[in-house]
Amino acid sequence: MKTEAPGAPAVACSEAALAVHREINRTTTPYPRDSSVVERFVHWVGRRPDAVAVVQEGRTLTYRELNRLANGLARELRDDGVRLGTPVAVCVARSPEMLVALVAVLKCGGTYVPVDPEWPDERLRAVLLDAGCDRVLSDRPGALAQRLDGAGCRVREVAERTLVPVDADPECPAGPDSVACINFTSGSTGRAKGVPILHRGIVRLVHGASYGPLDENSRVLQVTPVTFDIATWEIWAALLNGGTSVMYPAEFVQLSRLDRVIKEGGVNILLLTTALFNSVVDEAPEALETVATITSGGEAHSHRHMAKAVRTYGRGRVVNLYGPTECTCIATHYPVDEPPRQDAPLPIGRPIQNTRLYLLADDARRLCEPGETGEICLAGDGLAVGYLGRPDLTEAAFVHRDIAGVTERLYRTGDLGRLLPGGDVVFEGRRDDQVKINSFRIELGEITHHLNRHPLVQQSCVAVRDNRGDKSLVAFVVPAGPDASPDGFRQHLAAKLPRYMVPAQIHLCERFPLTPNGKIDRRALLTAHSSPATSGEFTR
Repeated sequence: MKTEAPGAPAVACSEAALAVHREINRTTTPYPRDSSVVERFVHWVGRRPDAVAVVQEGRTLTYRELNRLANGLARELRDDGVRLGTPVAVCVARSPEMLVALVAVLKCGGTYVPVDPEWPDERLRAVLLDAGCDRVLSDRPGALAQRLDGAGCRVREVAERTLVPVDADPECPAGPDSVACINFTSGSTGRAKGVPILHRGIVRLVHGASYGPLDENSRVLQVTPVTFDIATWEIWAALLNGGTSVMYPAEFVQLSRLDRVIKEGGVNILLLTTALFNSVVDEAPEALETVATITSGGEAHSHRHMAKAVRTYGRGRVVNLYGPTECTCIATHYPVDEPPRQDAPLPIGRPIQNTRLYLLADDARRLCEPGETGEICLAGDGLAVGYLGRPDLTEAAFVHRDIAGVTERLYRTGDLGRLLPGGDVVFEGRRDDQVKINSFRIELGEITHHLNRHPLVQQSCVAVRDNRGDKSLVAFVVPAGPDASPDGFRQHLAAKLPRYMVPAQIHLCERFPLTPNGKIDRRALLTAHSSPATSGEFTR
């Protein structure tokens, strides 16, 4: 959203830099900007009451049924004091009841806060405290109440047998500028950061989508944990367009079961984390053969997996997505219609609808020229409010800048990128993905960038092992051929990087373990390869 901020620092820009940014930022698309999530959901309840809103292993709820159950729970929450802006934690397994809980909280004007029962007690309590939650909706109330004893939280059970349908819709006080949900992301200080997401940000995310068709015919896979921001897209892409949410029935993903869920559920659009996308493309490519639009994001993609996906599924079906939680999940898209060349970067593309992107240098005070690397800064209706209760972090990351006479509120992502001649953006790593080894400042993304360009590397990641203060770099590689060797990768890196940036250990792995959010589990990799490291040691 373009904002009024008198005295915003002016951004220096050349005619060429301004012209290319104006071109890529022509993203304004009509959408119900002044509607809340609840208003859009109720709109489809009225238009398609008997259409299936959610299906999970043969069990279905229509829009009318889902709405009536949410009304009943919302009435109970209102009686319990939930009002506009009241935070309510939701700890319900992936199920129709989870959707009932989310919709019910929003119908009260409340803010849902997804939490994970697998979190350690300390993190769970800290998130609830930071969010100001004194109510938790859960399908496992007994165990959760025990864990939260003394935390000042009341746990209410949400289960099929406890829900009472009600016909009358409550009057919802929330508007487009109200906070719909709070997603918590990792913080560099060890304290999770709460990111409040506005109703308008969610509505903007799933209307007039430039990355794929979303309408009443959409059948959207819901496989990501609700605590992960991708779930925001999975859930509301279906329910705010009159489509169907096809819910994966278990916590952990088995590829054979995923194949069955996708085909039996008629899924025609989905968003997979990069790691899950890679696993499917490698081990069960047939799972996606019936999906019309296959989008993926969350981490930088490997050329090999994207090339195989395009060759397997064809043109017009695979889309590379990029976006942080602070911009409501998705910020850019790039249709991958040709297998990417190994010697060329895979773009993250251009901004999606009603989103703007600027590449800035010099502390976000100069607009980058085409081809120049700068920090990716985002603007538009998807931006979050800031960081919950963290004014210092908010002030640093959310800034106002005057760009050619127009004041923009920007989110400084910390990601680096550059513009290709055609206007697509290329991701170039992190500005702040830094570690110090023997007083040398090192960007881990730079090492993986060069590793991934080796023809015998299928996938790689780099981590830091801390052995009582003795830190060392450790690389993990899933090889792409039998001739791969740690020594060969070392020679490859030594030819491109200073000696201090070459990992002390390089481990070859069959595959990478994933976290429940579908990201590479670096901690598990370090634990599995826990032998002491010395410089020059390479192991399988």
